[in-house]
Amino acid sequence: MKKIAIKPLAAAFALCALAGFNHAALAQDAGLSVQDAWVRATVPNQHATGVFMRLTSAAPGRLVGVESQAAKHVEVHEMAMQDNVMKMRQVAGVDLPAGQAVELKPGGYHVMLIDLAGQITPGDHVQLTLIVEDAARRQRRVPVDAVARPLNTASAPAAGHGH
Repeated sequence: MKKIAIKPLAAAFALCALAGFNHAALAQDAGLSVQDAWVRATVPNQHATGVFMRLTSAAPGRLVGVESQAAKHVEVHEMAMQDNVMKMRQVAGVDLPAGQAVELKPGGYHVMLIDLAGQITPGDHVQLTLIVEDAARRQRRVPVDAVARPLNTASAPAAGHGH
């Protein structure tokens, strides 16, 4: 009977587990849980699109910026009623109260990718880096992978499709 060394086997399992970590898991390790990150797919020659997600910070913080190679400009925006007209404007940041989920969603706070590098089709993965500032104004960078959904997608995932 052949002996199997346990330590190398355990190390192999650990490496497989690490390879399975996704950006959401890394974000949680950084004190920020990122859930259901998605980007709206585009049509040819469309210059901008939105990115949406749910953020929960372990400690009070503020989303102060987002970066991505998918567009020349990445901005945090808010949709709000002003004089009975829905208007979109760039904001300096979004408060992240400790332990409270903050939705970046269509019709509210969201991320805008402007001057896109190319068309985004359903199923594409768009890499983003969230810049989060803590109460002491220290910034940390949190990688996020947003998956493209079709143009007509509502803010919630399809029924029966949960994570």
